[in-house]
Amino acid sequence: MPRWRVFFGQHMRWSSAAVQALALSVVTFCVVLPLCGHRLLYSHFFIRSIYLDSMSEEVLQESLHRGQDALQFWQSAVAVSTFRDVAQHPELLVTVVTSRRNEGRDSHYLLQVMRQLSILLGGCGERRCAEVLVCDVESGPQENQDAGLLEAHFKVVRRSPQELHRNREQINTFEREKRDYVFCLRRGWELVKPRNVVVLEDDALPRPDFFSVVKDLLSRRFALHTLYIKLYHPERLQRYWNPEPYRILEWVGLGLVGATALLLTFPYWNPCSFSFRLSPAHLLFFTLYVMATAELLGRHYLLEVRRLSPQLYAVSPATECCTPAMLFPGNASLRAAHYLDGSFCVKGNAKDMVLYQLARTVPGERSHSVEPNLVTHIGAYSSVRANLARPKLL
Repeated sequence: MPRWRVFFGQHMRWSSAAVQALALSVVTFCVVLPLCGHRLLYSHFFIRSIYLDSMSEEVLQESLHRGQDALQFWQSAVAVSTFRDVAQHPELLVTVVTSRRNEGRDSHYLLQVMRQLSILLGGCGERRCAEVLVCDVESGPQENQDAGLLEAHFKVVRRSPQELHRNREQINTFEREKRDYVFCLRRGWELVKPRNVVVLEDDALPRPDFFSVVKDLLSRRFALHTLYIKLYHPERLQRYWNPEPYRILEWVGLGLVGATALLLTFPYWNPCSFSFRLSPAHLLFFTLYVMATAELLGRHYLLEVRRLSPQLYAVSPATECCTPAMLFPGNASLRAAHYLDGSFCVKGNAKDMVLYQLARTVPGERSHSVEPNLVTHIGAYSSVRANLARPKLL
């Protein structure tokens, strides 16, 4: 009998744990996961060439329809002082930073965000969850029409003519964006002296559990000693295979827990007659198996399970990118404004990078991120950067 037949006869039987592990891996990673993940945007199996254009167009159309609905809502809404009268010393102030958009203006991002906030605030009961301020930083010759429409419903603040004159210095886009942000941080504090501040950019649409999670975050001890808490991080950057060390620990922990659970389940439910048992070799295999499954399918989708309760939201060290939604506990908004004032922003060193570096280098300051995201970033068209004719999701 040929040696290869002897070898396969001895080592490649189904009763062999190695054969079972190989078969399970091939079926999982070559059949099951590709079928499950080929249309999931943040999965490694997502077929970009087939689905990206159509999905991007669908999202653009949904945003356009929401924007037109929001426009009709605010145009027909009866002007009342429910949100326009801002109380002093509120527990939470939400400041929405906005400017006029040349592209994507038919989507009316600001109107979408303010309608969502009004719905969420209306569900808080008799005691309002937060006070809301619209900070219009438009300094060009044309006014921000969406902010003007909201003046009958919300408190809208702008720079004075003298401040606008001083702000006409020719500076780059990133420095201007930073100065606008600092202006809104300071103006909100000066007007109402809030206990805590959330700053939303006008394309950050709050999710339904926004206020309940923010309230829970502020009740945790770490919030007393942090400069800011990021409420949004781009989904495409939320993978396990990432420079952030804590995610590697989370990934290994998930693998170990999942592997242990699987091995403890086999004695009671084993339809494929696997011969795996709770041993170091089998534990190592299933740890790597679970880790690979979670990464390839997409960490973003696992994070969605945490939305079951505000207490399940994870808090971790802050990441670098993006400031669509930021929570500044206590008087941290004033400290952030002071730090930002001392830095000059340029391409590659925008305000998000400046805040990230400050929180890492200034003694006593810390910064955190919360996962999953508390807002949906609906701004396909940027107000400060060049845009594609038809933006893509990735």
